[in-house]
Amino acid sequence: MRLGRRFYMVLVLIILLMGIGYVFAPLFAIGQWALFVLALLMLVDGAMLYHVHGIRAFRQCAIRFSNGDENGVNIRVESSYPYPVTVEVVDEIPFVFQLRNVDFRMRLQASEGRTIMYHLRPTQRGIYSFGRIQVFVESRMGLLSRRYTCGVPQDVKVYPSYLMLHRYELLAISDNLTELGIKRIRRVGHHTEFEQIKEYVKGDDYRTINWKASARRHELMVNVYQDERSQQIYNVIDKGRVMQQAFRGMTLLDYAINASLVLSYVVMRKEDKVGLVTFNEHFDTFAPASRQPGQMQMLLENLYSQQTTFGETDFSSLCVHLNKRVCKRSLLVLYTNFSGIRSLNRQLAYLQQLNRQHRLLVVFFEDADLKEYIAMPAKDTEGYYRHVIAEKFVFEKRLIVSTLKQHGIYSLLITPENLSVDVINKYLEMKSRSQI
Repeated sequence: MRLGRRFYMVLVLIILLMGIGYVFAPLFAIGQWALFVLALLMLVDGAMLYHVHGIRAFRQCAIRFSNGDENGVNIRVESSYPYPVTVEVVDEIPFVFQLRNVDFRMRLQASEGRTIMYHLRPTQRGIYSFGRIQVFVESRMGLLSRRYTCGVPQDVKVYPSYLMLHRYELLAISDNLTELGIKRIRRVGHHTEFEQIKEYVKGDDYRTINWKASARRHELMVNVYQDERSQQIYNVIDKGRVMQQAFRGMTLLDYAINASLVLSYVVMRKEDKVGLVTFNEHFDTFAPASRQPGQMQMLLENLYSQQTTFGETDFSSLCVHLNKRVCKRSLLVLYTNFSGIRSLNRQLAYLQQLNRQHRLLVVFFEDADLKEYIAMPAKDTEGYYRHVIAEKFVFEKRLIVSTLKQHGIYSLLITPENLSVDVINKYLEMKSRSQI
């Protein structure tokens, strides 16, 4: 129970009356009667609030949240009081959000229920803990409020942005790609992907005769194969300290994880196989490329627990382990970051080695805050000096792109917010041009 605002307003008025009563005696008597009436009204108000258990509230939300997206939370409040009441609902949200305004005030009629909806945008993966729901109820008098503690504590896991899967699903539909001029071409060949068994006709290769099927049909039958359409795509994620830089509350690692998850979904819709590699000072996670039904869930669980470290990334270890584990030529989408041309030169030999054995696409990031700073006009000598230094860093990013191109390595220099769309478009472009 707590005292309402009206109680304090009336109490201040009574104190003023009784204070003035020392000068004008009749006002002191009026103040005494007012104090008696206030005490009586408080008893009546308390009886109205406490004679029944009148409030029920519970929380409704998904068992897992999508990182970087707006996730809905519903609170259902139901009143069983036989008269209108005013309620204030305070939800104990996870402390990581650092929000103090998740409280809602509304008026409920007799035996009325209402649903409150709000959204939370997590920026870190992990387990978030909700507390209880505190509901404060006032009657029409508004002198007292009764507190109800409702609901149960709830833990919600924040996964990589799975909501983006539906947002970009249409990019992987063949009809849409046909409108862009991308066509699926099937060619009969002698590779390992089986298509059908058909009757032998003159000109068919006798090496493809299926003798068991021929014995059953009492005529020659041959196996028909088609060119393998499925390529192997690996999302290779750098977890070193270069990926700890934050943009709009999320680290570059989180943006890379969200983009790799969406790309994996599109890749499987395009009938390609997708795998996952993470590394930092050591070779860490490896998930073989596949397009089995449970592959997306497996990737989601692997990406859920990834965290950055403070060590220097070891690209030599990446090369050694990929050579052992990935034998077939694949597309490697490497998510990393370079602070300047010197940091690229330290790793260029390893990138060249990866590109000789596979098709390598290096994805690294523009500094969006730096670009915004350059767009602002300088006001003094120090400002001009800072602008020159900032433009030097931006120039080195473009120089990295040209250096990689000179060595035959594909690259993408993009801002974190456009990462998912640009990576998907680049994959679709490379696939349509048979560059994978």
